[in-house]
Amino acid sequence: MVMSRDQNAGRIQSGRFDNSTFERVEEFQYLGTTLTDQNSIEEEIKRRLRSGNACYHLVQNLLSSRLLSKNLKIQIYRTITLPVALYGCEAWSLTLQEERKLRVFKNMVLRRIFGPRRDEVTGEWRRMHNEELNDLYSSPNIVRVIKLRRMRWAWHVARMGEERGVYRVLVGKPEGKRPMGTPKH
Repeated sequence: MVMSRDQNAGRIQSGRFDNSTFERVEEFQYLGTTLTDQNSIEEEIKRRLRSGNACYHLVQNLLSSRLLSKNLKIQIYRTITLPVALYGCEAWSLTLQEERKLRVFKNMVLRRIFGPRRDEVTGEWRRMHNEELNDLYSSPNIVRVIKLRRMRWAWHVARMGEERGVYRVLVGKPEGKRPMGTPKH
């Protein structure tokens, strides 16, 4: 995969290295994460949310059961569904739209856990509002969890030795000039 600001850099269909030929691809999976030639994380977040949604549907009967306590349902959400949805989130740079998608996913699962609420005035059943869900679920919101994981990863990288490539990327200064215009991220 060729990642470059130059649009013509990826025109070559294959490359050679040590008597091995590699085909050019626009995206591939590495350690469970999808990497693209546009260096966009948007598709990876969509894929993670689809995986989290699939995991949610596997345990949906447990989360809607009246036999289990709400605390047990929350533990199921934290230990099964949330890690699937947030795998690799330490490397995500989120836009507001992606943060909104993550919050919608979290609220969908929490609404299933806590169930509908009876309105005191009309006596009808209704869906819970986001503020009510946040009051019942005392853990920090999903975007804050991602930011905390990123900080924990940055601290881990900062303690690595200078010979490690990840550390050199963290403290290194890129050579050359930036291209004209506003950066994408």
